[in-house]
Amino acid sequence: MSKFLWKGLLVSPAVLAASLVVSSTALAAEQPVEIATARANQLQLPSAATEVAKPETDALTAEPASVASNLTVDTIDKESVEAKVAPVAEQAASAENNAVAAADLSETQPAAAPANSSAEPPVAEQISAVAPANSSETQPAAPSNLGAEKPAGKPEQISQSTPPIAQPQAQSNVLEQINQYSAEGDSEDAVGQVTSVSQLSDVRPTDWAFQALQSLVERYGCIAGYPDGTFRGNRAMTRYEFAAGLNACLDKVNELIKGGTRGLATKEDLASVQRLQEEFAAELATLRGRVDALEARTSELEANQFSTTTKLNGEVIFALTGIARGEDAEGRDADRSTAFGSRVRLNFDTSFSGQDLLRTRLQVLNLGSFSTNNTKTAEGELRFNAGPFGEASNTVALDALFYQFPLGKSTTVILEANAGAADDFTNTVNPYFDGDGGSGALSNFGTRNPIYYLTAGTGIALRHQFGEKLELSLGYLAGNAASPTRGNGLFNGSYGALAQLTFKPTSTMALGLTYVNSYNFVTGTGSNASNFPVRLGSFGFDTEDNLKTSSNSYGAQASWRVRPGLAIGGWAGYTNQRILSNLATPTGSVQRGDQKIWNWAVTVAFPDLLKEGNVAGFLVGMEPRVTSSTNRTLPEDKDTSLHIEGFYQFKLSDNISITPGVIWLTAPDHNKSNSDLVIGVVRTTFTF
Repeated sequence: MSKFLWKGLLVSPAVLAASLVVSSTALAAEQPVEIATARANQLQLPSAATEVAKPETDALTAEPASVASNLTVDTIDKESVEAKVAPVAEQAASAENNAVAAADLSETQPAAAPANSSAEPPVAEQISAVAPANSSETQPAAPSNLGAEKPAGKPEQISQSTPPIAQPQAQSNVLEQINQYSAEGDSEDAVGQVTSVSQLSDVRPTDWAFQALQSLVERYGCIAGYPDGTFRGNRAMTRYEFAAGLNACLDKVNELIKGGTRGLATKEDLASVQRLQEEFAAELATLRGRVDALEARTSELEANQFSTTTKLNGEVIFALTGIARGEDAEGRDADRSTAFGSRVRLNFDTSFSGQDLLRTRLQVLNLGSFSTNNTKTAEGELRFNAGPFGEASNTVALDALFYQFPLGKSTTVILEANAGAADDFTNTVNPYFDGDGGSGALSNFGTRNPIYYLTAGTGIALRHQFGEKLELSLGYLAGNAASPTRGNGLFNGSYGALAQLTFKPTSTMALGLTYVNSYNFVTGTGSNASNFPVRLGSFGFDTEDNLKTSSNSYGAQASWRVRPGLAIGGWAGYTNQRILSNLATPTGSVQRGDQKIWNWAVTVAFPDLLKEGNVAGFLVGMEPRVTSSTNRTLPEDKDTSLHIEGFYQFKLSDNISITPGVIWLTAPDHNKSNSDLVIGVVRTTFTF
């Protein structure tokens, strides 16, 4: 049955067209005046099937005499035809002249039918009698020029004055024009016919449309490639290219129709196809109405959209956090109060060319600095709060503001106007963990290598691709570029300059080599120099003063997705920091000197654990630790503190995720005299 239906669908357009010609011939025998007049005025039968089959009918009229002469009146249901033609017959204008032609047609018997043909041959066999000019059949060949005069003495042939004969000629002229237009355009994009899909170098068997493309190339010959052997399937095509492809496909359809469809369908198949079309006419009308309604809604959305160039997206974080146990950096019990805060970000992403991006971010947060209030150390600092030494309030402020645009095919330029960060222009090589607080790791340390935090502020950056496997990132950001006062500005104040090479040998592996040169004014609180920037709270440091430092930092980051459900990675960072000035405080002084600071981490992630979109992550590392110092007031750290973090990000929906996690710090502040700190966090993230 499936084979029968498939064959019916293959030849349905041609057979439907043939049935229309048969209907006209048979009806002419019974009502010569009405049918001849209808044909003279090119009127269509009021049927859903004729609307669908009109293009095929136009193509078949190229061989009117052959088709008409091989279809007998006996194959037509006269009553059904009369019922359909009656309304059309009433519109006839010139009955007398056309009645004679119709009478001639009705009395004519097939001239080219084989001698051994049956009285009622199948429709498919009758259609196959339409032969090309070089056919060996006894029937006279159909002339290639449809407007030419027919041979005399052949009553089975339709006379030259029959109006429908001019329509294929018009169609042929249109196709010739399309073919001419398709040859125009840039010579570099001129196409060349291919006979096998293997000739297209950029088409692979794994492509989603490979089978369809293979059929069009090898079966129908409707596809052409470019002279360099490519198909360029991801590129938008021009009207010329579409017209050329359509022309090729129409030519192939005409060849298939002329070549015959013997044995593929019968009269019963035609009736079944027509019945199906009539049965589904209501569904087609319903679909047309739904499409019209959808177009109306789309037009309304376009007329009332927020902006033609700007899209709004946002992120809201609710965080419940607290310390379960442990001591702060000064050896006292840490504040174990539970805090509940939030961070809201609204991003207005604007594009003017489709390849550039202007991002304007508004931010509101009310969760204060976790380290300042609870631990007196930057270890365990949460990523989504105010940041080190900061204060939070429910005040809307401008956060990130940058504009990036392409410079050539391989280079992107980024202009950072406010709150720029390294991850805006470089790959931090820490997938599944670097979600900038909204996803992934819960802490600053777990998000990315700490040396990236030495570059922040206002400036310029660029990214350049050396092929698909190598990328160079360069950036210069100043901490107080907008201030015109002495010791500030774009070049006279604090800054961070970053350079990184990112190498991707495979799609599952990445390696980053980073260098950062920075000059900073260190401010804040803390007990010693265990974490950079240096914190000086135990020396009575006044935040209105500052300590000038310069540093050179080096980092190596790696990530490898071992298999779809497992990814491992990590990093190592080294900073050579120099204190450039002496600073006297009420409780002591800070002297010049050099410090060597190391940090490292190992990460393991389990993406799509238990459910697609979920992520489980574990991290073990050492936050920045002074391993050597020439400054007696800021000596090296004798002990080592480990940062151990685990989280499970559970995706409730496409827009909501909940992430419970734990941060465990051994020997806080790199001092084993301090009890371990355990911090619990539950983060809920909403995105829209």
